[in-house]
Amino acid sequence: MKQSFGDCVFDRDTRELTRRNTSVHCGPKLLALLELLLDAAPRAVKKEEIHKDIWPGTFVADATLTSLVAELRGAIGDDAKTPRLVRTVHGYGYAFIGEIRDLRSASKSRAGRAMFQLIVGQREIPLASGKYIIGRSAEADVLVDDVGVSRHHARITIDSRGATLEDLASKNGTTLDGRPIQEPTPLADGCLIVIGATALRLRIVVTGAPTRTIARQGD
Repeated sequence: MKQSFGDCVFDRDTRELTRRNTSVHCGPKLLALLELLLDAAPRAVKKEEIHKDIWPGTFVADATLTSLVAELRGAIGDDAKTPRLVRTVHGYGYAFIGEIRDLRSASKSRAGRAMFQLIVGQREIPLASGKYIIGRSAEADVLVDDVGVSRHHARITIDSRGATLEDLASKNGTTLDGRPIQEPTPLADGCLIVIGATALRLRIVVTGAPTRTIARQGD
C-alpha cells in the first residue's frame, strides 16, 4: 500500500520513501518510526511506546529517539520549529499531523485496474496513460476558458504509479485540496484541483473490485 503526505509517498510493500518523485535513502528504524506514526495518526504516540516498538528489549537513551525523529523530519522535509507533518508533544512523545492519503497504483492495485476521470463543470474527461496539459490555450488537452488560467497552466500525468499533478509556472498558481503546489504531487481519488476560479475533481475508479455485502435493515 502507498500513502502520500506533503510532497512524499511511502510505499509500505517495497519499504521505499520518495519525495518529489526522488527516492530518499532511509534506514529500517526511520521507516519503522514513520509507519508507527502514520498508523497512530492523529493520536500522539508516547516515547515509551516508540521505544518498545522500534528497539524491543533494548534500552536506548531519549537522545537516540530525538536524533531519529530529526532524521525523519529531514527525510520528509519537515521543520521542528514550524512542523507541518510531525509534532513534538513535549514530555510525552510525537504525533503525525499531516494529511495522509492512500494511493492505488494503476498497475499494482490488488482490486483491479484503475481508470481515471477528470470532472470539469459538466464535463467528464477520461484520462488514459499519458501527459495532459490543462490551460486556456486551444492546444491544451483540457481546455479551461477562465481568464485567471494560463495558456499552459498545469499538467496531469497518468502512469503505472498513478496520477500526479504539477504547476507549469502559471501566473496564478495551482492548488490541490487547498494547498498550493509546484513540484509533481500525487493525486488521490476525489481530490480537488483549483486553477484560476475553476475547480476540477479527479475520480479514480478501480475495476474488478469485489462486491461489498450491504447489511439489510433488521439483520
